[in-house]
Amino acid sequence: MAKNLTASKIDRQNILNNSLALSEIQNAINIKCIPWNDAYYLTKDMVATFFSVEPRTIERYIKKFRAELENNGYTILKGNKLKSFLRSYQYNFATDINVGNKIRVLGVFDFRSFLNIAMLLIESETASEVRRIILDIVIDTINQKNGLGTKYINQRDQDFIGAFLQEENYRREFTDALRDYVDMGNAKYSIYTDKIYQSIFKEKSKEYRQILKLSSSDRIRDTFYSEILTLIASYECGLAAIIKEQAEQLGRKLNNWELSDLFKAFELMPMWKPLIVSARTKMASRDMALRDAFHYQLEEYIKPLEKSEYERFLGAAGQELDKLMEENKNVLLRLKETE
Repeated sequence: MAKNLTASKIDRQNILNNSLALSEIQNAINIKCIPWNDAYYLTKDMVATFFSVEPRTIERYIKKFRAELENNGYTILKGNKLKSFLRSYQYNFATDINVGNKIRVLGVFDFRSFLNIAMLLIESETASEVRRIILDIVIDTINQKNGLGTKYINQRDQDFIGAFLQEENYRREFTDALRDYVDMGNAKYSIYTDKIYQSIFKEKSKEYRQILKLSSSDRIRDTFYSEILTLIASYECGLAAIIKEQAEQLGRKLNNWELSDLFKAFELMPMWKPLIVSARTKMASRDMALRDAFHYQLEEYIKPLEKSEYERFLGAAGQELDKLMEENKNVLLRLKETE
């Protein structure tokens, strides 16, 4: 899905929260900044010069997007902080900022807010080129950090294996309950699997495959995040129990109408609501940021990923998981072979 950074605040924030990609972008652009307080800064005039626009253009964007820019590092300096910053500027550039000692307040951009402006400016060809560089590096960073390919980036989460193994066990309980207590043909397995998927994330198996561009040989559950697997397991465990209980009370197998009514009552239980909202938010937001996959049915749940989420799936913890996956390869293969 093509990203329009000038139009999408979520796309901008996803990039600005990806600290792994930001360091690569900073190296690629490599502009001289003002080192101060363990970070790098540019003044409004420096930003305007870099993007070949008038300072008043930058001022207009600051006014329109102040909250977003401040959230990403734009700040106003005054008092002792301003004096300290000016000393650093003079030391590194061997010159005074235009108005020198007369200045009382000064707005400055750190590197994140500088990139934020680059993703907003539509008047600048330089900004357009920076946006192209940003997108190229973000895509490359995710691909390089995840040798399995982005469709399996979920497996870099340290919680994945535990959730995967747990879900496999409850899956068997569910399919056994359908086999032993429901009077339907074999279609019941795929029908009620899809009903669970639709209840949790509003998509059938086929729709999910299309969004993630999965091949027929890809196993859908291998691509689910740990939280999704855990919620599916909860559904399967609960449904298996009430299917068995209902059938034993009746002294016979349930027919399709009875099972349909039972499922509707089950999914409407209030306890599912906060869990489903959380699951939808995680799936839609992570897939958009990490897989460039857009779940249209979950658009209202999409939010920018936090920095901790990028570290979770792309950082050192994920790299350690690669080793754990290798160590558990035989166990996982045995589970798949018993399906």
